[in-house]
Amino acid sequence: MQARSKAVWRTSILAARRSRSDAQRRVENDALTASARVLAASGTTVCAYVPVGSEPGSLTLLDALRDEGNRVLVPLTSTDSALEWAEYTGEDDLVTADFGLREPRGPVLAPETVLQASVVLVPALAVDRRGVRLGRGAGFYDRTLHLADPAARLIAVVRDEELVDELPEDPHDIRMTHALTPGGGLTALAE
Repeated sequence: MQARSKAVWRTSILAARRSRSDAQRRVENDALTASARVLAASGTTVCAYVPVGSEPGSLTLLDALRDEGNRVLVPLTSTDSALEWAEYTGEDDLVTADFGLREPRGPVLAPETVLQASVVLVPALAVDRRGVRLGRGAGFYDRTLHLADPAARLIAVVRDEELVDELPEDPHDIRMTHALTPGGGLTALAE
């Protein structure tokens, strides 16, 4: 039997995400927020993302990380290579950016700033139990995560059914160390 391609995985997962009700998303996002509160020691740097559309996560999750005393950085879209970052200071500071994203209007921080993070929350369409992450295909995170501290936890944020046994992998793919799901919380992934 031939393995599913990344394109087939993406189509299937995006369709499933679009079929979720707002109520289901709220319940899942509340569970992710509760789990995220204990991911990093207070006073550390956490890299995260501003979710859009049907992506798991919420601004409430980012606010919870800040409320725990963490510095929260999110990526900027104005790059063709490694991601640049800006500090998330709250919803009121977000502006519309490329690709329908929202990002802080604060100072731009270099891609190497990810090295300061003890935790990196990474958007994903799916992640497998080996740590292989399926993103949207642009490669921004794969061009950035090699700059992270080797001791940092790289955490793919997915729905429960998006933690799968095996995904296709390319040589440039950066593996995740953990998955964060609404039902399972933080799960260590084998490397």
